[in-house]
Amino acid sequence: MAILADNTETLQQTANEQGAVPGEPPLRADRVTKEYLNGARVALDNISIDIKENQITALIGPSGCGKTTLLRLMAGLEYPTYGNVMVYGEPVLGPGPERGMVFQAYTSFPWLTVRENVQHGMEIQGVSKDEQRDKADHFLKLVHLDEFANAYPAELSGGMKQRVAIARTLAQGPQLLLLDEPFGALDAQVTWEMEEMAVDIIERESKTVVLVTHDIQEAIYLADRILFFTRQPGKIKADMPMEFKKGRRFAKKEDLLVEPGYVEMEKRLYTMMREEIQGRIG
Repeated sequence: MAILADNTETLQQTANEQGAVPGEPPLRADRVTKEYLNGARVALDNISIDIKENQITALIGPSGCGKTTLLRLMAGLEYPTYGNVMVYGEPVLGPGPERGMVFQAYTSFPWLTVRENVQHGMEIQGVSKDEQRDKADHFLKLVHLDEFANAYPAELSGGMKQRVAIARTLAQGPQLLLLDEPFGALDAQVTWEMEEMAVDIIERESKTVVLVTHDIQEAIYLADRILFFTRQPGKIKADMPMEFKKGRRFAKKEDLLVEPGYVEMEKRLYTMMREEIQGRIG
């Protein structure tokens, strides 16, 4: 099993180099409300959270609770109706290089090879050809796709396509990873393999991660902290650090399943999910 590394000083130096405010959290939502249809639909209602450095924070809750909306606000793909979203103390005004997002849908360009897909974002950033290739090869090896560097997306399985997306995002050097149900379209076996791979990569690369998932077991396995959202309008029902993990991340999922406190956490989350679903029906 892997132990969390304390890279706070290094990560804060990176934040400072990006023009961020010293001492500010990587991501902050300050009294954020998001409305649609001229206020007829409220997706998020007065959300305030700080995302902690070098942690994996999972957002979970019933369908339509606003968790993906909040992730898109963090990515700069949408904007709050009220309140502010900030990265290291700076307001989010749109997408930025310090944030990388992996979507549930496969996003590879079908006319490019696997390596060319991974290099694409770096090319836009103006990275030299040699550095593009070196970084692409490094991250393809990290996601176990180095043997498929010259293949095209049509030749890959769903899990492999998602690994291409992860490699492309990592190659652009973001400090913050925003994951929107990245394994939701995969079958059960591939999902747990990808979850274990994600733990390994996040440990190696020392990333701050916000993960949206509908899967309770996935949230417990990957997260250091879980934020549970109420049904719409989305509010934070519970903020739960995974204290029973004692600061550890587990390389093998089955090792976590027998950890004291796991069953109690799973039961608590299922109970809250049932409360929200039944409340909606009622």
